[in-house]
Amino acid sequence: MLEHIPHWLGQALTGVRAGHDKLTVARLDLHQSAELSLTSPAFASGGRLPERFTADGAGISPPLVWSGIPAGATSLALIVEDPDAPTPRPMVHAILLDIDPALGSLAEGAIAPDGAGSGGKNVGRNSGLSEGWLPPDPPTGHDSHDYVFQLFALRAGAPSDDAAPGRSDFLEKVRGRVLATGLLVGTYSRGEEAPVGPAAGGLARA
Repeated sequence: MLEHIPHWLGQALTGVRAGHDKLTVARLDLHQSAELSLTSPAFASGGRLPERFTADGAGISPPLVWSGIPAGATSLALIVEDPDAPTPRPMVHAILLDIDPALGSLAEGAIAPDGAGSGGKNVGRNSGLSEGWLPPDPPTGHDSHDYVFQLFALRAGAPSDDAAPGRSDFLEKVRGRVLATGLLVGTYSRGEEAPVGPAAGGLARA
């Protein structure tokens, strides 16, 4: 969505960002929630997303692995946001509700349109107003963007009645139900030199 912004404009907008304080995780009262582990075998936390998961590659979603789900959790919810987008609020790259906590992981490419929900999850709408994974496509010259994967373990509650839930439905369904939270950050940029070295480093934790 943002890849067509010219390099000069991307540089001019470097200081214009939605802000990490507007992430979903920052909008919820999580003082009483525990911490769970969220990792990916494809990239280290804080590391650069491999190109195949972005608009410059195949544009599929990365694999995710989690552990430490509390015994009282009946479902999980995932939202992926870009707080560095030059927009009023973070761009949503993925939403999943009603995830079966017994799954333990999501395979590469699993965040894809599912219609009314299937396979132990309900895939929602991203900022492109479509179901599934919105591949990262930061403006050229806008420096590095964070892509924040936020996973919430939830106590019992009504499942989403929306076949393609959006951000407002996500907030409504998770607020007051969070037992544990896990965060994973991947980065991506255009117009800057990519780092060299291993692409991933969190495999031992997965």
